[in-house]
Amino acid sequence: MVGSEFERALRLMRRHDPQLAEDGFGWLREMAGAHVDDLIVEFGRETDHGLRCWLLELIGETRSPRLFDLLVAQLQSEDESLRDWAGRGLRLLDTEEARRVLWQHEQNQPPGAAPVFGP
Repeated sequence: MVGSEFERALRLMRRHDPQLAEDGFGWLREMAGAHVDDLIVEFGRETDHGLRCWLLELIGETRSPRLFDLLVAQLQSEDESLRDWAGRGLRLLDTEEARRVLWQHEQNQPPGAAPVFGP
């Protein structure tokens, strides 16, 4: 099979067979921290909603401060799933700036709204 491990894992994630897609996701999860730039590029290119969510989940799990701006941008998304994964990524980043952004986001929610990102 031609291509890097990252590319092969992405190809598996795009398979219609759910088990192969999960296998690709798991494989990519193992190497995500070494492919921060690749994840950013793929997230920007991806049009499939489910794959965008998976990629944003992986982006958050890297805990890379380089991804802060991307996570903040997705926190403002119209898409609830992307907002949730961005919020989770910012919580995992756990920097003062990330906590401030999350606090401000919570303050801008309507009164009585359920917590956006859980406990």
